[in-house]
Amino acid sequence: MSSLLTRQSPGRAWRSFTTRVLLVIVLISIAILGHWVEREGLKDNLDGHISFTDVIYFTMITVSSVGYGDIVPVSTQARMFDAFVVTPIRLFVWLIFVGTAYDFLLKGFWETWKMRRIQRDLHNHIIVAGHGESGSEAVAELLRRGCKPESIVVIEQSDTAREAAASLGLNVMNADATRNATLEAARVSQAQTLIVSAGRDDTSILITLTAHGLAPHVPIHTVIRNRDNERLARTAGADTVINPASFAGLLLAGACHGPHIADYMADLAATDGRVSLSERPVSANELGKPLSALTTGLGVRIYRAGRPIGFWEPDANSLEAGDQIVEIVPKPETPPVQMPSGATA
Repeated sequence: MSSLLTRQSPGRAWRSFTTRVLLVIVLISIAILGHWVEREGLKDNLDGHISFTDVIYFTMITVSSVGYGDIVPVSTQARMFDAFVVTPIRLFVWLIFVGTAYDFLLKGFWETWKMRRIQRDLHNHIIVAGHGESGSEAVAELLRRGCKPESIVVIEQSDTAREAAASLGLNVMNADATRNATLEAARVSQAQTLIVSAGRDDTSILITLTAHGLAPHVPIHTVIRNRDNERLARTAGADTVINPASFAGLLLAGACHGPHIADYMADLAATDGRVSLSERPVSANELGKPLSALTTGLGVRIYRAGRPIGFWEPDANSLEAGDQIVEIVPKPETPPVQMPSGATA
């Protein structure tokens, strides 16, 4: 899946084409030089004289086909040169020709058809705008959590970052995520969520604004590095704004108040810990029950019509339809720990 939605840069394509043309010229030049040196071993059945024009003609005909018989090698040296030098050159030239035709004609049509097919089938996928430091970490965590590589679309303009994303089996687009056409090609309106980590706050905010305008119902999670820009990102349409520096500050401050607080916070955020945070809608058999009665994990918060409700608040004593539950759940291989009634994580 590494080549899906990938678009090769025109500059690289033309460099490849130029290299192949030069290689063909070098190979044909070797054949011409050899035939000119061994011209006494060639016989012209028309006028009996071998000129430089005859050598060029004979070489081109021999390299492109097996010849017409009007000029033939008659000496042993000329025949051996044709057998062991010109014949391999003919094969190499044809391989270069076929490969070039595929790369510049057939491959373009094939990749375009494949890209359109993949785009048509994109649904409930995750779009990652920016595969830099934060974006790549987010992708790695998604994969660790069981997300399939083919369900992730990475939009990235850096060749290095794009190659790293493609090596993971992700769908990759070489495009500008701030443009409507790019997000429409990535089927943002059909996406499950959008992660924005462009590396620059102004670019991330512009991507957020563009995506929110195209698909206001799609959740957008944006990485912002300057605290002053967090409000702008939310105004642009970001549902979640993550500031790496602020989060690191929270962990550091927590560590100052207890040696295990930062460890537990990191445990909740990652998949390789003993517990993790999970968000899900309330189930039918949980309606009317208190948050503390959950059997799937330890309920810590309810979101009711967008309003957060803590486990200690009176409204948490009765779950209602439409509630979103945030709970702490153990990893499957971790044996559940029996907690005393009323204990908190």
